[in-house]
Amino acid sequence: MSETITYADFERVDIRIGTVVQASVFPEARKPAYKLTIDFGPEIGLKKSSAQITVHYTPEGLVGRQVLAVVNFPPRQIGPVRSEVLTLGFADAEGAIVLAGVDHPVPNGHKLC
Repeated sequence: MSETITYADFERVDIRIGTVVQASVFPEARKPAYKLTIDFGPEIGLKKSSAQITVHYTPEGLVGRQVLAVVNFPPRQIGPVRSEVLTLGFADAEGAIVLAGVDHPVPNGHKLC
């Protein structure tokens, strides 16, 4: 377990839900990855992300899927892609990433609470 934090610390991490509107293979990435465009609703808009999720997902299967992402980290340049949000997931038993998500639709842009 990590170091104990306060609720105020947790509130500083802005985790939102968005819908993948575009997904494509990211051939320039060092490790297999996809380039995602995620719609976080009218307040935040469209954001790009690079995600190493190629084991369990295809680009076609990602479009229309809701995902959770941290939207208030600074952008990272990953090769030619500027990743603006951190798409969240968990490593399975073999280390491949399984996306974090919801089991019922939620409006894009809503914050995790």
